[in-house]
Amino acid sequence: MNYWLMKSEPDVFSLQDLARVGQEPWDGIRNYQARNFMRDEMKPGDLALFYHSNTKPPGVAGVARIASTAYPDATQFDPASPYFDLKSKREAPRWILVDVAFVAEFPHYLPLEEMKEDPALEDLLILRKGNRLSITPVEAKDFQRVCRLGGLKKLPK
Repeated sequence: MNYWLMKSEPDVFSLQDLARVGQEPWDGIRNYQARNFMRDEMKPGDLALFYHSNTKPPGVAGVARIASTAYPDATQFDPASPYFDLKSKREAPRWILVDVAFVAEFPHYLPLEEMKEDPALEDLLILRKGNRLSITPVEAKDFQRVCRLGGLKKLPK
């Protein structure tokens, strides 16, 4: 099993939105490295830390599960979508997505600053200067530590 951190702006799509709908396509990714993670490494059953970005304070709100294999992101073909890509063709799509499903909300929202203060999380990519990727891999030990700091008594499997 792989572990991930996936960023979303809560005013666009929050963990609470995911809890309400249960499962949702993770669309709109327009970074090649993040796309490659979804296409080449994410597998159904993998777990992801659901990170609220571009908010005060940014931080991890809970856990989601990867619920599908990668498939083409339909928003790239929709001229009305903010994620439309004129150069992407249906026969050779540039952008893909995976579906994510709600697993758990943290009892304690875990702010970025609190994670930065924990020496056990020094390898977590979100804490490195200049890291702006919306999807990053997470080591199992860091995933478990973040879940514990977020107040989960039982870690998701």
